[in-house]
Amino acid sequence: MPSRDELLRYIEESPSLVGKREIARAFGLKGDARTELKRVLRELKEDGAVRRAGKRGLHPASALPATCVIEIHDIDVDGELKARPAAWEGDAEPPPIAVAPTARGVPALGVGDRALARLRKLPEGGYEASVIRLLEGRRDEVIGVFEARAEGGVIRPTDRRAREPLMVRPTDRLKAEDGEIVVAERLPQSGYQPHARVRERLGHIGSPRAVSLIAIHTHGIPTRFSDSALSEARAARPILLGERTDLRGISLVTIDGEDARDFDDAVFAEADSDAENRGGHHVVVAIADVAHYVRAGGGLDRDARTRGNSVYFPDRVVPMLPEQLSNELCSLKPGEPRACLAVHLWLDAHGQKRRHHFVRGLMQSRARLTYGQVQNAADGRADDITAPLLKDVIEPLYAAFHALWEARRKRGTLELDLPERKVSFKPDGTIATIEPAPRHDSHRLIEEMMIAANVAAAETLEGAGAPCMYRIHDRPDVAKLESLRGFLKEIGLKPPRRDASTPHAFNEVIARAAQSKHPHLINLMILRSQAQAEYNPRNLGHFGLGLKRYAHFTSPIRRYADLLVHRGLIGALGFGDDGLGAEARAGFAKLGQHISSTERRAQLAERDSLDRHTTAFLAERVGAAFAGRIEGVTRFGVFVTLDDTGASGLVPASTLGAGRPYHDAERHSLEIDGVELRLGARVRVRLAEADIVTGGMVFALLELDDKPFDAVESVRPIRRGPPGPRGRRR
Repeated sequence: MPSRDELLRYIEESPSLVGKREIARAFGLKGDARTELKRVLRELKEDGAVRRAGKRGLHPASALPATCVIEIHDIDVDGELKARPAAWEGDAEPPPIAVAPTARGVPALGVGDRALARLRKLPEGGYEASVIRLLEGRRDEVIGVFEARAEGGVIRPTDRRAREPLMVRPTDRLKAEDGEIVVAERLPQSGYQPHARVRERLGHIGSPRAVSLIAIHTHGIPTRFSDSALSEARAARPILLGERTDLRGISLVTIDGEDARDFDDAVFAEADSDAENRGGHHVVVAIADVAHYVRAGGGLDRDARTRGNSVYFPDRVVPMLPEQLSNELCSLKPGEPRACLAVHLWLDAHGQKRRHHFVRGLMQSRARLTYGQVQNAADGRADDITAPLLKDVIEPLYAAFHALWEARRKRGTLELDLPERKVSFKPDGTIATIEPAPRHDSHRLIEEMMIAANVAAAETLEGAGAPCMYRIHDRPDVAKLESLRGFLKEIGLKPPRRDASTPHAFNEVIARAAQSKHPHLINLMILRSQAQAEYNPRNLGHFGLGLKRYAHFTSPIRRYADLLVHRGLIGALGFGDDGLGAEARAGFAKLGQHISSTERRAQLAERDSLDRHTTAFLAERVGAAFAGRIEGVTRFGVFVTLDDTGASGLVPASTLGAGRPYHDAERHSLEIDGVELRLGARVRVRLAEADIVTGGMVFALLELDDKPFDAVESVRPIRRGPPGPRGRRR
């Protein structure tokens, strides 16, 4: 009998699937030995060392067959598709699969697609998948730009992973004009060239609003409300006081961005009058009572559930609710009585919550303020609107904020510094500037008060034993932490201890990063090491915020999760008959998965739109040189992010040298002809291509670490595998 290790090695090294019969034949086992083999193989399966594949085949638990069905589950920050095997047994995580660019004739893949693929094991671990064909879930809808031709036309897909244009016959063009964005359906393949039929025309690619339209349709964002939802919205009316708590005497104000149109939260603060809470604060956070208008099971509810959330683009919003509600009856406009759910929070002088109390009320905002206005007032530059509010409203808000900030720092939260990009438009709709969005203490003030209200909502529901849709953020994955530790060591920065997986430990790294050459990159890598936040009725706490329980309560106009929390509070506190209902608990887990997926869909669409706007902004500067840094390293090239605009584009490996590239995932590097390109390296690039249709940009490398790239001397090759053909760099 072979040993367990010999059996495992044989199964792993076998070029095809093997079962008991093949193993017995290979080792010459007969009679009682075959019975013993059966027992050992059963133990190996029970121990999780091997898995069943097919009817009789076996392979190691961590290994995958040469050909299998994969399912696309994510697109990483570098734009690379990530997949997992469609069939996977056991509790262990499957090995990672990176999907190579699709071959000619294979449609571009997206999240949720399934495909038959050939797998190649990578030296650095994991697999690379080469797609053979798309399987179930084939996406027949294509978004692209129509190019008119005498024989009909062609559609250039806006998905940058789609390599082939689609032919359109004259009878299938729907009178589409040259340069129009169209929605088309693939036709059954007949011959080599794929064909499509135009179903909808969206406008010209040169239109300033075209960029967001592409993102909306590419990611399947619903844009039309059902007749029943619109009918319910039109029938909605303002609310009278009735049995609600009257909050109209409280000087609540809204504080939002300059371009905000829906105001779903208002705040107020004052010194606590309780003599036993000297230096303490009384804070009121009032939130629009969307649950009063959007009843469970109605048309508005069905549409809101399908959308999951509003989607915000640089030039427009696709709302979760019709504008009659989102911009009117549920929007806390100044001087207008509005229904609300409000929480009173009593804090001590150090920001610790002593108690809280929810009410269902009627409020009236005293003023609509912007972040910039409030910050200017706090800094001594009050205007005509903020000057009368400074002493009684704004200064008490900042006093409460400083106390909450002290509590935040004490408990430890992840303090990443990753500025967002803001797009500004000219009057004609074209882009004026793309620059980092401002970040003031006024932003943090609202965030801290919303966090405090969210915690109170989660505690109330948990205390009442009511269903709660928690906002959870799990602890970082061990493998990702090891990868982060390796990266920090490579750049000479002390990593956190293996047993110190806390926000405090990460913040120490972030503080050291601020004094290094790569502060932005280190913040980005720490972000990549984190788990993804999601909605779940099972509480796992919120690692990033350092909280044991947390739920979203403060934005029911734009997030369905918040509406669920509102309904839970209404039912648990006896505020009315428009709560969750007894049937809600059974489907809560599945609902959490759904709204988590719609949130990810919105994030991808928003990022896609921002990238396309950036490409359109830079398209007129093809040939210009820009400074940036390498922020993504893949087998097919490096991704460079520009300093000024935050735009990201690819430097293809084929332009970096004549030798075979070697990608070292652990070192986050790509080596060609002995020259190593590392994550975080400073570069200067020339913009070679800016494709407005796909939103993709291609750069040519000019300088690496302040030296002309052609003059960079080859270092000793770091290649671990057998060397490929070498050549002089181009």
